[in-house]
Amino acid sequence: MMRKRPAVAGWRWACRQLSAGHVKPLEGVKILDLTRVLAGPFATMILGDLGAEIIKVERPGAGDETRAWGPPFVGTESVYFLSVNRNKKSIAVNLKNFHGVRIIKDLASVCDVLIENYVPGKLAEMGLGYKDIVEIAPHIVYCSITGYGQTGPMSQRAGYDSVACAVSGLMHITGPQDGDPVRPGVAMTDLAAGLYSHGAIMAGLLQREKTGRGLYIDCNLLSSQVACLSHVAANYLTGGKEAKRWGTAHGSIVPYQAFKTKDGYLVVGAGNDHQFAVVCKILSLTTLSEEPRYKTNKLRVQNRRELIDILCARFSEKTTQDWLQLFEGSGVPYGPINNIQQAFSESQVIHNDLILEMYHPTAGNIVVPGPAVRFSDFKISNPKPPPLIGQHTVEVLKTTLGYNESFINELLAAGIVTQYELN
Repeated sequence: MMRKRPAVAGWRWACRQLSAGHVKPLEGVKILDLTRVLAGPFATMILGDLGAEIIKVERPGAGDETRAWGPPFVGTESVYFLSVNRNKKSIAVNLKNFHGVRIIKDLASVCDVLIENYVPGKLAEMGLGYKDIVEIAPHIVYCSITGYGQTGPMSQRAGYDSVACAVSGLMHITGPQDGDPVRPGVAMTDLAAGLYSHGAIMAGLLQREKTGRGLYIDCNLLSSQVACLSHVAANYLTGGKEAKRWGTAHGSIVPYQAFKTKDGYLVVGAGNDHQFAVVCKILSLTTLSEEPRYKTNKLRVQNRRELIDILCARFSEKTTQDWLQLFEGSGVPYGPINNIQQAFSESQVIHNDLILEMYHPTAGNIVVPGPAVRFSDFKISNPKPPPLIGQHTVEVLKTTLGYNESFINELLAAGIVTQYELN
């Protein structure tokens, strides 16, 4: 069970340890991870980066579905899985077996957080729903990630990023201005749900320090993405204005888009009238900023087409590198459209430690995107590689739950749990 100490004293203790540089903020926090694919694993990976112990529960044999998503594979490991599962321990447990369910309950009783992404009601059928767990672990912060929420007319539908992306309206506003709707290049709806879940779990842990009790968190893909529609949603809800696709352009700011150069593309944004005047000066089109039709952003939006035609013609006369040199130090937002190789060659990406290397026991050296946030009092360093299926089963059963060796061997022999054996 959770170690008992006064909530305020516990919080002050954690803050003192963190400020002294002794621990990461979530060191000592145990998270029971019953998620797979992307939204949940992304959330728990961030929590693991912050020092939490992540115990990832997988199906014996197959494991997380993304272990089979490829190519590419490194050896037998899916790069997709490797990208979002660092700093985790894997235990392989058969949840269709009563004893497997008992193991999860035992783990919940000694963990601080349980996070899952099953269809609503599925875990409750196994005896692992929130009402079941809170009886044995009243301290638990229990987070459910679903496609559409725990209740409502769509709640029983499977949650997939592309479908939630479509239903939420994101796909409607993404793509060429006169073209078809387009799915974003990465699963932004899944990632948004993962980020919301990570933040909600942090808030849940803070709330528990104040009250001494856990709580239930209902997070879903649809709500996460609708909340991220921001001003596009407000334009409709407040102004009654339906959204449309703008390609790389912006509906309310001109110019703010990609321009084709002689050998690539450059994104330039003029967020105010002064920046527009600077853009015109760099382009040797100073008279353009003085024309009555383009004096203010409102007028530029109204006269978008003819202005963009003029700018497009000018940008096409030089290479991307030429324009980058001309815009350097101007105070105007600008940047090239990089491919992925170019993105990871950017000096700022390298400086921000966004290239993270780890040694995996079967795949060898692997490289993945690093954490997005840096902190003054601790470093997110020495990452552990993504686990093999059941790599830590015996370790967790023995050290976390205190099961004796003979009982563990019985569970292994019965196939209730499995252990990956490294050669």
